[in-house]
Amino acid sequence: MKISSKQLVDQANQEITTLSVDEALAAQKNDTAVLVDIRDIRELAREGRVPGAVHAPRGMLEFWVDPESPYHRDVFAQENKTYVFFCAAAWRSALATKALQDMGLSPVAHIEGGFTAWKEQGAPVEFPEKKE
Repeated sequence: MKISSKQLVDQANQEITTLSVDEALAAQKNDTAVLVDIRDIRELAREGRVPGAVHAPRGMLEFWVDPESPYHRDVFAQENKTYVFFCAAAWRSALATKALQDMGLSPVAHIEGGFTAWKEQGAPVEFPEKKE
């Protein structure tokens, strides 16, 4: 049985929590969430980044979250925080959120519309200084 990427994203979205940009902003401001940007480093440089968000590339995410992995990052061991993932359009983040939920990371969510929606709604964006 063949399944498309769209079907995978649709299935993931049925099993995970999705937050609006406003909900994600409020959770970040209330210090109840860790926003996690899973976009490629080139996307961050080109499009900007969410101030205060943790960057965790999609290709390493499961390894950074797993406490038994040699690549584990302490940022994913915080208690009483919701991990809110986002990518450019909420496709990769839907799949990532579902995978991490399946791994036992809880609570987890992702941002509806991703970084594109974040920017369109006028939420804060920063650009790292370019090194010359």
